[in-house]
Amino acid sequence: MFQAWKLLENVLDPRTVLFLVLIVGTVLSWTRARPTGRWLVTLAVAVALVLSLLPIGASLLAILENRFPVPELPARVDGIITLGGDFNAARVEARGPLAVASPRINGLTDLARIYPGARVVFSGGSARVLRPDLREADQAARMLESLGVDMRRVTLERDSRNTYENALFSKWLVDPKPGETWVLVTSAAHLPRAVGTFRKAGWPVIGYPVGYRTGAARVRLRFDGGLSDLRIVLREYLGLLVYYVRGRTDALFPAP
Repeated sequence: MFQAWKLLENVLDPRTVLFLVLIVGTVLSWTRARPTGRWLVTLAVAVALVLSLLPIGASLLAILENRFPVPELPARVDGIITLGGDFNAARVEARGPLAVASPRINGLTDLARIYPGARVVFSGGSARVLRPDLREADQAARMLESLGVDMRRVTLERDSRNTYENALFSKWLVDPKPGETWVLVTSAAHLPRAVGTFRKAGWPVIGYPVGYRTGAARVRLRFDGGLSDLRIVLREYLGLLVYYVRGRTDALFPAP
């Protein structure tokens, strides 16, 4: 299922789909099916222009990002857990821990300073089919240490490859006790699925959103940005549906 999901993510990437349609149309335009090829090229360009010019992806993404507002945190927090997935582990490995930006790592670091007595957990293994040895947790440890986090407080979960495994493996590793207060830090668009998955695993958490991509929706030309927003939208909404059908989340669209 992991390999199938990674393949589906790439196939459903609107940038990939449009590029393939453009290639097929270009090839056909040099054959006897020239009219079909021209129509495909025109269609690909038109769709790309509409998706890039109008805030379609951003508007749908904002629904996800606004689902969990930044919470008022309690005076006492027992633990902070952050999920991997928002930085390039290979780049950190090659360029160093301060060469890559990660809103999730920054959010974890900030909360760790606010709550010096809280446990700190990073959950993330390898989501790379061809590099299973490259664990996000190992590179996250380098980043946290460079940002001044006391590594004696940090627990690293190195085996999870997706959100479901984040919740399952982290709970086994951390063994949170009833009544403890845990804060879950992840990207705002990913928070509904993440919180729902942790709840289903029997681990109630407070969702803390970071890494917003949306602001005021307006018409502007954003070729890659608009398509990238739509890619995240497709991944998260499809992920919510699949997780709900498979019983991995407590609701179709979890809320605070």
